[in-house]
Amino acid sequence: MLNDRIGDLTTYPFTRLTKLLDGLTPPAGTPALNMALGEPQYPAPPFLAEVLARHADGWTAYPPLAGTPAWRAAACGWLVRRYGAGGRLIDPEAGILPLSGTREGLFLAALLAVPQGRSGGAVARPAVLIPNPFYATYEGAAVMAGAEPVFLDACAAAGFLPDLDALEAAQARDGLLDRTALAYLCSPANPQGAIASRDYLARLLALARRHGFVLAVDECYAEIYDAAPPPGTLEAAAGMDGGALDNLLIFHSLSKRSSAAGLRSGFVAGDKRLIAAFRLLRGYAAAGMPLPVQAASAALWDDDAHAADNRARYRAKIDAAERELAGRFGFYRPPGAFFLWLEVGDGEAVARRLWIEAGVRVLPGAYLARPDADGTNPGRPFIRVALVHEPARIAAALAHLPDAVGAPQPAAVGG
Repeated sequence: MLNDRIGDLTTYPFTRLTKLLDGLTPPAGTPALNMALGEPQYPAPPFLAEVLARHADGWTAYPPLAGTPAWRAAACGWLVRRYGAGGRLIDPEAGILPLSGTREGLFLAALLAVPQGRSGGAVARPAVLIPNPFYATYEGAAVMAGAEPVFLDACAAAGFLPDLDALEAAQARDGLLDRTALAYLCSPANPQGAIASRDYLARLLALARRHGFVLAVDECYAEIYDAAPPPGTLEAAAGMDGGALDNLLIFHSLSKRSSAAGLRSGFVAGDKRLIAAFRLLRGYAAAGMPLPVQAASAALWDDDAHAADNRARYRAKIDAAERELAGRFGFYRPPGAFFLWLEVGDGEAVARRLWIEAGVRVLPGAYLARPDADGTNPGRPFIRVALVHEPARIAAALAHLPDAVGAPQPAAVGG
């Protein structure tokens, strides 16, 4: 029963945070600052509103699920500019679909990949592999699809990515990969900012093909990085098996790249067989992206200048955080995305104190992770801090952290 599956889910992270802080108030006159939510604070490029207005007549029409030719050309054009030969692997006619935000697509991927039917007896329950900590949608999708979420610790010792050696050892020990239906990966990672190398991506994709599972790579932070552009899974695929896209789905979004979270615009691309199934599933489960939104999205994908400006702004925010926290709380410059993953001893306690003492809202790391085999939640010592505000406000907020921790500061972990 679906209701039984819902009972297996942990409470959504932001619901847990609301409960944690319920009834607590910051000091009188203290302006609240939400650094828990990764919601861009810079305005979207001005031409976004102009394009939406210019295509207002499209609000009356039902949009095509596969996207307009202009949208497909723009999205695929960006993939080619961003990933070169890897981007050229995508078939604009059959290898890409618009999504109303990548959350929708990441959730539907589990319904697409997990085999249905009762399990029991000698039939093993399908597994969905999820990095730990993780984006909550991955767990929700696995549970709702009837699979077993298998959480792969992504700790500092493994570069904040799932340890593929440990994964292969699990296969040798109990055949985990043989019952895996789907594996999620986020690169750059939320919350740690880790970037998977091209070799890492190729190795994981090879495992997916060898054991017959779908690899869903969430690359929604691909345009937010500190130094070098993160490799894409398309680049890894281009160097394998003649450039095949078998078993691969990638997800991209305009929410962070273009500060357009409210536009709810992203896409899924990859294996044409999977995209065809995705299109069929969306035909029943989701509405098409409205035509004005497709036009605005095409304009955003066609323009790289605003994304570069956005990236520079985030670097300035990281600079401000580094000046305030360098050498403390395990601070490192995140290679990608815009979160700090800070080691503070007890993430819940520190989140509560920051709110009470300074009006600063951060997310306890335990809310983004599940306990491991020995009952230890790897996120418990951490808080996630979203660097989405102006540098001066970020610096002022982080200045309260030492008092909120009130304990010996752990050494930097590097990154």
